[in-house]
Amino acid sequence: MEMSKLLADISTELTDQDPFYVVDLTTVLAKLNQWKVLLPRVKPFYAVKCNNDAYIARMLALAGCGFDCASKAEIKAALELGVEPSRIIYANPCKQASMISFAKRSGVKKMTADNIEELYKIADIFPDAEIVIRIAVDDSKSVCRFNSKFGAPKHEWDALLQTSKALGINVVGFSFHVGSGCGDLKPFADAVESAREAFDLASSYGFNPVLLDCGGGFPGTDDGEFSFRDVALTLSDALDHFFPPSSGVQIIAEPGRYMVCASHTYAVAVIAKRQLSESQLKSEAVGEDNAPEVALYINDGCYGSFNCVVFDHAVVVPHVLFDPVDPVRIVPTKLFGPTCDSIDVVLPCTRLPELNVGDWIWFPDMGAYTRCASSKFNGQGHHDIVYVWRGMP
Repeated sequence: MEMSKLLADISTELTDQDPFYVVDLTTVLAKLNQWKVLLPRVKPFYAVKCNNDAYIARMLALAGCGFDCASKAEIKAALELGVEPSRIIYANPCKQASMISFAKRSGVKKMTADNIEELYKIADIFPDAEIVIRIAVDDSKSVCRFNSKFGAPKHEWDALLQTSKALGINVVGFSFHVGSGCGDLKPFADAVESAREAFDLASSYGFNPVLLDCGGGFPGTDDGEFSFRDVALTLSDALDHFFPPSSGVQIIAEPGRYMVCASHTYAVAVIAKRQLSESQLKSEAVGEDNAPEVALYINDGCYGSFNCVVFDHAVVVPHVLFDPVDPVRIVPTKLFGPTCDSIDVVLPCTRLPELNVGDWIWFPDMGAYTRCASSKFNGQGHHDIVYVWRGMP
């Protein structure tokens, strides 16, 4: 069944017109299968932070996927799914002490660090932990950049290794992250080369690093300048050159967006409409030629699932949920969320057929960094979820 037909059928059954997701679980499993084909040497550790949906997590756990967890709650959820501690990496370089203690009690030994203070903290609480040092790599081509917060630059590597040696803690490997929404292939290859340098330096200090974590940054769709296949080929070539199978290094990565972005379609209803006056909101548009004529208020916004517009720099793509027989007028439209905050703007100006209260708008590719960061500000943010299984991919 076509997505638009499925959405239309669901919308007619809803008496309250609450927003709803359609979650295609088959898509998630197909992504995992594609990963195994294109990156057979790289074991995926799903980034739970991206979307902690229980059904998706259980399916990935049963399929043998590892889990990248960033907190006690995420570790606990993974363990409750039956995931072995060895299939979990505590991939948060700056951790609360009590959460390190929880990881210790739970047997989750692999954890990242990128600064001397964190090494002292881990050595004091969990001296048997397996340390994965996160190094800083080029993230200048990415939409969401992390170097300002995480990753040890090259000039700090010696100090980190010296400190680890002095504290008697074991550095088992290195990790990197090229940034989320990376717009170039070269940073993936360059990061692997940098990791090779870090491995060699660690060996000179007497460590035996055996784990390389390639982080995230893998595209959730193939609509950009390059596809996941392109990334996989680039990464595989670099890995085969700098970490050939004969090296014995275990290679993992932390895909999140890649796994779930395309699995979610989100439908929202138009709950209010107003014509815009010159003195009101038209002046806020980027240019007079692109000024909206009408404002539509939908029943979720930037405090809900569309937080991705603010925090993830997402550009969401609206589709209308009807197929008009007669030609309709296309109207420059501003989409507001439902809260009482004027910055709750989903799209400042988009071109849509003329819509009315009660009409539906749907958005594809809404599975990554949407639901998981949604709030209940103003008592809004509720949504229904419909799961779809189309059979084994």
